[in-house]
Amino acid sequence: MNPITLNELQIEEIRKLAEENRQTQGYVGDTVIANDIFTILDNLEIKLLEYPIQSEGDRPAFSAALMHSEDNESRVTFIGLNTADYFDKQIFAIAHELYHYYTKSGSHLSRDQVEGSNLIEVKANRFAAEFLLPKKVLESIILEEFRTSSLQKIPTKILIRFIARLHCTWWLPYRSLVRRLEEIKAISPDQYKDLYSVKERDPEGEYWKIGQAFNKDVFLKLNQQTFNIGTSPNEIEIIIRNFEDNLIDEDHFTETLRLFNRTPDEFGFEIRASQEDVDELDAFFSGEHENEDSSV
Repeated sequence: MNPITLNELQIEEIRKLAEENRQTQGYVGDTVIANDIFTILDNLEIKLLEYPIQSEGDRPAFSAALMHSEDNESRVTFIGLNTADYFDKQIFAIAHELYHYYTKSGSHLSRDQVEGSNLIEVKANRFAAEFLLPKKVLESIILEEFRTSSLQKIPTKILIRFIARLHCTWWLPYRSLVRRLEEIKAISPDQYKDLYSVKERDPEGEYWKIGQAFNKDVFLKLNQQTFNIGTSPNEIEIIIRNFEDNLIDEDHFTETLRLFNRTPDEFGFEIRASQEDVDELDAFFSGEHENEDSSV
């Protein structure tokens, strides 16, 4: 099936949507979002749930999912993020889900293999790219560095170094940046194929070495699978306050934190076992349970 191509009107609508929502969040012009994507979720009161779900192949089972929970009084929005994916792709996946959030397209599960053949998914990917690295900004960067808007005569090695710097600054995945350059017609179809074929995750590859040379800490962070289990700091704080306000008991507090690989003592709480639990343990280790079992 041929991939879907957006028309000029659709692209302009997406550009305006991304620009408006960047500005609403305080990101004007060439201001970089990068890791601040998680702060944006907090600002929008979208609850982030992180969990690694691996598939049998190289790609994760899914990238992210947008979900809504409603009752008579309110609507709560969640984004489930697959942290078995690379960190730069996690950031892109969140931006992708924000398209579904802003356009109110309902709950959604993002899978790489279907995105190129689904109009809404193609739009969401274009929005994510525009939201994280606006077209006008990228065009300005290219013009300032190369003194031309076309990169078709620029050698591949120079382009790879250029993309590595964009990668470490704007935090988009390598292939998303290659696609971005093709979207704005800065590179030719042949250049796109050559650049897209680069094995950007290969630790022994040229791109990996170049990326580390520019910014080792950031490059390695972007190219790692985090495998995080957790939620946003705001949601952890809500759990803690519910416990402090006696809305949940110690057991519920401990079990809820455990879902996110956290423990009460990490937040200064010393949860003691109840006397009943202590008595049961004493009985177990003293052998009283054996007497009880034998009388049954």
